[in-house]
Amino acid sequence: MTEWFEEWFGEEYLHLYPHRDEADAGRLLDLIRRSVPWQAHWRVLDVACGAGRHMRAITEAEGLPIGLDLSISLLRRAREVTSRPLIRADMRRLPIRPGSMHLTLNLFTSFGYFATDEEHQDALAGMVATLQQGGWFVLDFLNAEQVRAHLVPREASEIAGTTVEITRRLSEDGRFVRKSITTREGREFMERVRLFSAGDLRRMLGACGLRIGQSYGDYAGNPLDGSSARTILIGQRQ
Repeated sequence: MTEWFEEWFGEEYLHLYPHRDEADAGRLLDLIRRSVPWQAHWRVLDVACGAGRHMRAITEAEGLPIGLDLSISLLRRAREVTSRPLIRADMRRLPIRPGSMHLTLNLFTSFGYFATDEEHQDALAGMVATLQQGGWFVLDFLNAEQVRAHLVPREASEIAGTTVEITRRLSEDGRFVRKSITTREGREFMERVRLFSAGDLRRMLGACGLRIGQSYGDYAGNPLDGSSARTILIGQRQ
């Protein structure tokens, strides 16, 4: 059975999320560089790299990024903005030599897509395993507390010149948020994300041998709390 994320992240995804641009990527990378002992020529793995906007920012900062994504469509778009290596793979089975990266990234809620917590734990363990001893990992995730508190069940929106209807609901057990996007032409896209709290993520990353040093609630570097827009955790492999 095909998972939702195997079908969703194509050209339609880019049209429906046009506000996620290079300036947004640059702000996040600036925050990361202020938080780790960044050096030119660091090897950086961008897991779920999408269309490559973070890879471009990493290259401009003299890093050596490698992009990995499951979507062929997004990798094709990434090739338009970077000449760096791109790999098509599932984050649960990373074809990356263990201990080879200075920095590994998983950004813009590119996590939480799987059916079981065991799959999520294994995916994090695989990402952390790509790091050399003392290497750094950055996870940029939604704020589950904010999602639950401010869930908008239904809205109509104009996105990239197209009228869409968006519906959101929590699963019966409250562990997942499901979002459906229906276009004027009747096409429907579904997202499902596991609502891990910051505490959940800290425990999961700690079990992978990562020590969390910094946490932020947005790309400006404000503190992480219950009202934050994002959950950004930065840790070092022990």
